[in-house]
Amino acid sequence: MRQNETAEKRTVRLLRVGEQVRHALSDILARGDVHDETLAKHVVSITEVRMSSDLRHATVFMKPLLGRDEAAVLKALRTNTAYLQSEVAQRVNTKYAAKLKFLADDSFDEGSHIDTLLKQPKVAQDLDPEA
Repeated sequence: MRQNETAEKRTVRLLRVGEQVRHALSDILARGDVHDETLAKHVVSITEVRMSSDLRHATVFMKPLLGRDEAAVLKALRTNTAYLQSEVAQRVNTKYAAKLKFLADDSFDEGSHIDTLLKQPKVAQDLDPEA
């Protein structure tokens, strides 16, 4: 860590670089720059990018539109990782090109599950302020 860098500034920097990587990947995928049949057929959302503290690794969370063919899209992204890393490195100005690791974003599924649980009659009665 730099001597004059506080933990708060470091966290903000990690978030800022993560957002830059997310925007770069989203742009690359939206333009169809990756010559992959699977990626060409799907709209892919990059929902979050978490950077390691040294900015050398980026965990990329993704979700295809409507969750269709998630495994195939994930495999296509992983197959094209080298190309995506080089493109992101050109667009995001950091000392090192971050190694990208693609994961499916399960937070939407978890949110839907929680919503379903909250709508169950047994749970809803406990949430009703008039009960």
